[in-house]
Amino acid sequence: MANTAQAKKRVRQAEKARQHNMAMRSQVRTAYKAVIKAVKDGDADKAQQAYREAQPILDRMVTKRILKRNTAARRKSTLVNRIKSI
Repeated sequence: MANTAQAKKRVRQAEKARQHNMAMRSQVRTAYKAVIKAVKDGDADKAQQAYREAQPILDRMVTKRILKRNTAARRKSTLVNRIKSI
């Protein structure tokens, strides 16, 4: 357990950052799953629209350092390939 005031503050800051990062990751997962669901339903237009909404979210998470650049690129590539397979 933190003993100094500085250490206690760092614990509070770390928890706040953790909560924020979890919310951001959840947003990424939701957008990703929306595209996957549209692909499984076979609706190409809906999948394209969901991808257009997911792409900036993935890019934004890279700039906020929630995701690594290659992870976001891999996920976008996977989504595009799934949409093309419809």
